[in-house]
Amino acid sequence: MDTDLLKTFLEVSRTRHFGKAAENLYLTRSAVSFRIKQLENILGIELFERLRNNIQPTPAGERMLGHAEAVLNAWERAKQDITLNQQHNAQLTLSTGNNIWDSYFQGFLQPLHLCLEGVALRTDVLSALVMNRQLIARTLDIAITFDPPKLDEVTLVKLAQVKLYLVSKQQNVNLTQTPNLPYVKVDWGTAFNITHAQDFTMLPIPVLHTSSARMALDFILNNGGCAFLPEALIQPLLDNRTLFYVNDAKCIRRHVYAAYWAENERLAYIEKAISILTLNESTD
Repeated sequence: MDTDLLKTFLEVSRTRHFGKAAENLYLTRSAVSFRIKQLENILGIELFERLRNNIQPTPAGERMLGHAEAVLNAWERAKQDITLNQQHNAQLTLSTGNNIWDSYFQGFLQPLHLCLEGVALRTDVLSALVMNRQLIARTLDIAITFDPPKLDEVTLVKLAQVKLYLVSKQQNVNLTQTPNLPYVKVDWGTAFNITHAQDFTMLPIPVLHTSSARMALDFILNNGGCAFLPEALIQPLLDNRTLFYVNDAKCIRRHVYAAYWAENERLAYIEKAISILTLNESTD
């Protein structure tokens, strides 16, 4: 199968528009429509409902999404594996969930690069759903996430603990005063949302709900307000008194996990990577 058909299918699924997909792929609209028709002919089923100004995947199209992503990921990995140069004899694919980079992973990329001799790295930021799909398809070596996948035969390792603090641009703010401030709700996963709902009912309705800690930080620096942000990201700003802790707001702790298949042919590299990622693990 021509992988361009799958790429076009995914872009139409993402944009819900043939014209926008054509612009993003640098194709004509008729070329995009032709490719989708080709794919539908190969599969023998319609993938989209073509309503006026409203392109929606059919149930078959929804099911096709995961398969298309898996095929393209496998193809990309195959191309990279067979074209490794003389300095690299293996490739290791790591993916992180939202906010893992800013709260934990940033300090480990260089040690991984230096210590995994002969290994070419591939890293991506993916949703939990896509990481699970790639683990199932065996196109992902290590998934790094706050919410570990519940998959049989997948090994889970607790890598570290991330501390989330409620901080504000304003000094000497108490929890009881936060309803008067703009509040930015950052998505830190299921366990965070449970604690947030139980212990922080006094916080106001968010003016911004985001999956990006850095976006939340930029917002409160420009507009004031408060947000739960990770220690690694905010410590310099606390030190120079650009940000301040909200008084009497307890720290919320989240664990970072690594998930991988124990039967992976690159297990030796995976285990070495895990040992690097747990080097500075703290139990406090």
